[in-house]
Amino acid sequence: MNNNETAKLYVVGTPIGNLGDLSPRGVETLEKVDYIAAEDTRVTLKLLTHFGIKKPLLSCFSPKEQEKSEKLLSLLSEGNSIALVSDAGMPCISDPGGVLVKKCREHGIPVEVIPGCNAAVAAVAVSGMEIDRWVFEGFLPVQKKERQERLETVKKLPHALVYYEAPHKIKQTLYDLTEVFGGEREAAICRELTKLHEEVIRGTLSELSKIYDEEQPRGEFVLVVSGAKSADNEFTLEQAVALAKQLTDGGEKLSEACRQASKATGISKREIYSMLSK
Repeated sequence: MNNNETAKLYVVGTPIGNLGDLSPRGVETLEKVDYIAAEDTRVTLKLLTHFGIKKPLLSCFSPKEQEKSEKLLSLLSEGNSIALVSDAGMPCISDPGGVLVKKCREHGIPVEVIPGCNAAVAAVAVSGMEIDRWVFEGFLPVQKKERQERLETVKKLPHALVYYEAPHKIKQTLYDLTEVFGGEREAAICRELTKLHEEVIRGTLSELSKIYDEEQPRGEFVLVVSGAKSADNEFTLEQAVALAKQLTDGGEKLSEACRQASKATGISKREIYSMLSK
């Protein structure tokens, strides 16, 4: 247990493009902390320079997140305050940070969130699709087999699906979505959100998959794909179990993962639990 009142981790959301989107509270937090832990210190330095903030920068990037988090935890345990930021958007959401937050919780170090921009939420809002429920899928696996399995797991969900994708992979991802979900599924490509060349393109997956046949994709992408229609969303027990396993892999407790999978698929929670606990 940490007893030093000055020690605290601040999880700070940063702009996803337009620097004017950093909240006054975000600026205030970055100005007052002892250190700033960044996904990429070079990117964060540009943000700090824009706001005239000078603070010691420490790296916390994905390949060495475990090692870096230990060093940051040590600084926090000594009574320092640290702001955790990613290159764009909210830390811990398809970005580093989750390891450090977990360690702080385990060691009794306070964690405070400073909400900010999030590309997934922004994309859902401007997609032009009437969406009540949606599932954040983040980045798809790189390996073809794992990617196909992940898509098969969620293809019958009635919820909209939200994916992040890089420009050099967007074309293949659109083809894969079309192949697994069917070409008639409604979707939206949200590109360069909040930036100068912001663009939202609506259409069916079949239509969208052809867009980059002749033009070079540029920028960062968020894909919003409509959920399966009621006639297509009858689930098997195997699919329900796969969904629950995906949730547990993401950190959910077994019981809660089974409950969520049951609610999404209509398959008995007891059946799902029984299969997973064997």
